[in-house]
Amino acid sequence: MDRQHQEEVPEVGTSADGTPEGVRPTSGTTAHGAASASASADDSARAGGARSGGVGRRGLLGAAGGALLAGGLLGAAGMRAADSHGGSGEVGSADPLSRSHPLRGEHQSGITTAAQDYLFTAAFDVTTSDLEDLRTLMADWSVAAEQMTAGELVGGEPDPNPYAAPRDTGEAWGYPPSSLTITVGVGRGIFLDADGKDRFGLASRITEVLEAGMPTFANEALQEKHSGGDIVVQACADDAQVAMHAIRNLTRIAFGTAALRWTQIGYGRTSSTSTAQETPRNLFGFKDGTLNVKAEDGADVLAEHLWVAEGDDGGDWLSGGTYLALRKIRMHLEVWDRLQLGDQEATIGRDKRYGAPLSVADPAASRAEFTTPDYEASEGGSPLIPADAHIRLVSPENNDGARMLRRGYNYTDGSDSLGRIDGGLFFAAFVRDPRAGFYPVLNRMNRSDALTEYLQHVASGLFAILPGIGTGDTMFGQRLFGVPGSAAPGAGGSASDGGGASDSGA
Repeated sequence: MDRQHQEEVPEVGTSADGTPEGVRPTSGTTAHGAASASASADDSARAGGARSGGVGRRGLLGAAGGALLAGGLLGAAGMRAADSHGGSGEVGSADPLSRSHPLRGEHQSGITTAAQDYLFTAAFDVTTSDLEDLRTLMADWSVAAEQMTAGELVGGEPDPNPYAAPRDTGEAWGYPPSSLTITVGVGRGIFLDADGKDRFGLASRITEVLEAGMPTFANEALQEKHSGGDIVVQACADDAQVAMHAIRNLTRIAFGTAALRWTQIGYGRTSSTSTAQETPRNLFGFKDGTLNVKAEDGADVLAEHLWVAEGDDGGDWLSGGTYLALRKIRMHLEVWDRLQLGDQEATIGRDKRYGAPLSVADPAASRAEFTTPDYEASEGGSPLIPADAHIRLVSPENNDGARMLRRGYNYTDGSDSLGRIDGGLFFAAFVRDPRAGFYPVLNRMNRSDALTEYLQHVASGLFAILPGIGTGDTMFGQRLFGVPGSAAPGAGGSASDGGGASDSGA
């Protein structure tokens, strides 16, 4: 059965912290906003009208620096007043293109948020040696991200000066919010340089997970230029161009402070993060991530497997955040396509049509996918689910209960010199501690899983995903970096006495 391109979800879902997904508080209308209403309407009409359902112009990004912070908030209120179809005006819409997700909360969006159809992930190398520059970037990004995710202009009305460079690239002008989420994390390089020296006075705050990095696994051939990075930004949306617009403009804002290291575009999500979504299929044609952690699993499950707690290593700045383990996995599609159906199903351990485990006799409906696999079932002395089948090797019950929240996507990067499709899975796992919830599973898979014959791991990344931006915060990672003008939190003071305290209430 084919997966529908768009899944129908409840009008208003609930996030892990109890905040209704898609609900975004609106700020009061400013004088600037009221004055700009008619201009916004005229501009929207000139821009060609709505992208979907009569929705007016949205998603324009502003410039970096003080002008972004000063003008951006005024522009946002103006657009809310001017545009009757603003990002906050269609909260909970069944149409994912009209839906928006709030940026602020205990946790960042784009993790337990119902997985969108498109992904654009980018890793950056920080080029400045000044902590103050890094703080400014995090502040500028937070302003831009908050307004983009709401489908609003960033930096106020576009500057009509024909001699000035536009403050926005413009490719999302007139597009609705499209369920855009922007999720930011940091890597080892924020704390230590390649020689292990302190870069920004934050070395004492690095966690053991980040300092050690991801271990080496069997059967991998990692490309350094497509791996690692100091900062990661994940943009997900139900319109590919909206996701691209987000990364492109955040890159513009970062100019002079951070430079792109690698990017990855994904489509056709390979995991569902909500029970309201049908399980998607990977490029091998099988349903993927049936036993994935879901937003609806409850606070206790998410606390155990997903969110870093205050008592964890680095909890003073990372509690409410999580770790993101990335693996770019090329699939040998042409070889796989020549396997007999029975061999494909034995490799995975599931029926290809319905996704049912092979311990289910003659599945006839999609609901059979969720039948608990019976790893003891056998026929003629052989297990129905082979000993090296993928689902057996990675199942929680065979890995000491280890679970993770997967948010991967299919990718294709053209073809190689032999005429083979360069495509596969951009695997993304959010986990409280990858040493317990991810590394053992991947190690077992790479050594013993029958599926490994048809895979090649070509890139990797490990990042600490920052906690959500609190109502009183001015930047991503305020508890880590401290507010502008304060001493580095790791240099003789805590985040709180260094001005880095965070109000993380949603």
